[in-house]
Order: sequence, then C-alpha cells, then structure tokens
Amino acid sequence: MRLSRYFLPILRETPKEADIVSHRLMLRAGMMRQEAAGIYAFLPLGLRVLNKVCRIVREEQDRSGAIEMLMPTIQSADLWRESGRYDDYGKEMLRIKDRHERDMLYGPTNEEMITEIFRSYVRSYKDLPLNLYHIQWKFRDEVRPRFGLMRGREFLMKDAYSFDLDQAGAEHSYNKMFVAYLRTFARLGLKAIPMVAETGPIGGNLSHEFIILASTGESEVYCHRDYLDFAVPGDDVDFDNGPALQQIVSKWTSLYAATSEKHDATAFGALPQDKQVSARGIEVGHIFYFGTKYSAPMKAVVAGPDGAEHPVHMGSYGIGPSRLVAALIEAFHDDAGIKWPETVAPFKVALLNLKQGAADTDAACEKLYAALQARGIEVLYHDLDERPGSKFATADLIGVPWQILVGPKGLAAGQVELKRRSDGMREALSPDDAVVRLS
Repeated sequence: MRLSRYFLPILRETPKEADIVSHRLMLRAGMMRQEAAGIYAFLPLGLRVLNKVCRIVREEQDRSGAIEMLMPTIQSADLWRESGRYDDYGKEMLRIKDRHERDMLYGPTNEEMITEIFRSYVRSYKDLPLNLYHIQWKFRDEVRPRFGLMRGREFLMKDAYSFDLDQAGAEHSYNKMFVAYLRTFARLGLKAIPMVAETGPIGGNLSHEFIILASTGESEVYCHRDYLDFAVPGDDVDFDNGPALQQIVSKWTSLYAATSEKHDATAFGALPQDKQVSARGIEVGHIFYFGTKYSAPMKAVVAGPDGAEHPVHMGSYGIGPSRLVAALIEAFHDDAGIKWPETVAPFKVALLNLKQGAADTDAACEKLYAALQARGIEVLYHDLDERPGSKFATADLIGVPWQILVGPKGLAAGQVELKRRSDGMREALSPDDAVVRLS
C-alpha cells in the first residue's frame, strides 16, 4: 500500500480527552475516531489490526471444535423476560421500541438468543456436545465511558456458548475454552493468566478472567510468579482428550491467582514473598459455566439416554477483539508510539524513501516495493514528500514491526538500512538481502 493512496489521518498533538496510552495512540495513529461517548469508528489502519485479532480468535475457536454463526444485534425483550433478566440487567441495557411498539433491545450479550436457537432445533443428547460462537457488535450503556476502547459503550465481542447433557460434559467444554484462550492470547503475543473471578450479571458458579499484567491496567490483581513462566499448550493439543485437557487446566489453576473481587489476602500472604505478584491487570477474556440458569426457565431440554427430558448445561465464553486492540497497545508501546507484535501488525514493514523525488531512491524503493509485494509481505510505502524525521516519527507511531530506510548515502554503497521497531536494532543490508530477511 502506498501511503499517498491510503487514508491515514495522523494527529501530531495528543487529544485532550485521551486519558490512557492506548486511547492516545489509537487517536494519534489514525486508527479510530470518536463518534459519540464510548462509540468509535475504526479507520483503515485500526480495522486491519482488528481483523487480524479476529482471525486468530476465530482460528483457535475453530481448532477447539466451536462452530461459527452470526446472531443479530437487535433482540426481542420477550426472550429476556423468559430468562428473568430483562428487568434485572439495569440501565446498561439499551431498551428500544420498534414501529409497532414492541419492546426490543440492543444486545449486551446473547445467552437468551442462543438458548432460543438451540431449543428450536436440538432434541436429543446425541446432538451434544455443541458449542456455537459468533463475533458481533454489542452495546452496554456505561454510565461513564472512558479510556477509549477499554471501557466503551459499543464493542466487538466473540461470544461462544456450550451445550452439554450434564455437568461433567459441561466442564469438559469449559476446559476446551480455557485451553483455547491460553493459545489465543499467546498467539497475540500476550501472557494471559487465568484468575478466579466474579460471574457478574452473566451468572453461574465457575468463572475465570484472563488477565494480562500491565502498569496501566484497570484493576489490582494478585498471582503466583511461576505463572509468568508456564508454557502454553502447543499446536498438538487434543481438545477431545478430556484427561489431558483437565491436566492442563489443573496446572493453570494450581497456584494462587485472583482478581481484586476474589482476593484472599491471607492465602496470598502465605506465599513465599519472592513468589508474590501484585500488579495492575487488564481483562482480555472471561469464561463462565452456569449450568441450567438459562435452559431451565427457557425450557431448552434434550432427551437423555434414559428417555427423560433434561435441561442442558451451558457455559459462555467471551473475548473482546476491539478491547484486545487497546490491550495490545497498553502492553506494547514506548514514548514514540506503538510496537505491534507481528501477528497483529497492520503491515509487516514500512518502506521509507528518505529523499522522495531523487531518481536513485525512487527507483530503489519501487523495486523493493514490488519485490516485497511479490513475496506476499504486507508493506506500507511512505512515498510522500516529507522530511526523513517526519517519516521516522510516523513509522514509529503506527508501530509497524520493521522499517526499510532507503537513502542516497546507503544506496551509494549498495545498501539499505533495516530497523526492527521492537528494540531499535539496525542492520545495513543489500536491498535483495533485506527482502529475503523479511520473507
């Protein structure tokens, strides 16, 4: 992509309304624009990152055996009245009426709707287990939306819902999602620690939040230091092997880890002092097992092996991809801007022409641009007539993992400079070697 043909509205000044790093950098880097309190438009650069986050989330959901679908954003209030949550949910729910004066709502979550879909089609235990998920926009009318995407009103959510005949089956489904989440966050470049958590308005009696440690985190969390060195399950994990999955989950829940709401100061204080980690944390995922909380009142039942009808046991599992974009920035940035992990970076390399309009640098950049594209490498070619310092600042701000600097002095020696954004490493290479290095 040539920057001269791209839409990248960079802001040189920090917006006054931005309180935290991710909010400031997303606005400055032209990733998003606020349209109303807690509601943002994703601009092209931000959408590229969001789509890559969604791709990784989707791949790990599919790997675990979950099946993708898509539910609407607008739901009937009647479904929520069946479950008993319509009046209980509070002012965070945006309640609306259609032209026929029917009560509707903009979905803050989808437990009721997925239960209604399930009960319409599934009749027998032979069709279980089942896990359905979608990636869809949600709306929760936060009283004080702030911190950009970290606490917005409209947000993108991956929510999955499992259905099993009994508690044992449901716990296996829970373990599948537990392990899938470990893998998802690791692929995003994050070390996420599962912590015992409150269930909140979702309900249930088993719940874990997946927390990344960050100095700008929203709340205090507590855990055993050894979690920071635990190895995440590899590509060969067998999601159908119940005992093997349980062994992984048991390991990842064997040590102390809790959010502030579930913190036990006595138990934490009993840990060796060098193993105590008290830090700020950002929630990036939340999983719940809630049994028959929705299936019983909504009559989502299946015929069991005994011929009797049984309300199915359910769980729900959420990851907020839009929130994850902000969380990644909180975890990976410096004073100059964002430092994206390669798996989610909007482009892999920024090609910087340090003397736009010069025959030698223009020709070298065109050749490099074509060679990188031919190898399928996502490249942003900064071909605008700007000073080198401005180009450096833009590349650092938007956080592209690699930069190729093409200047007349280097070209005279047959070289370009390759810079790694994460640590500032620089290396002089021939243009061809630079392409090979990035392949």
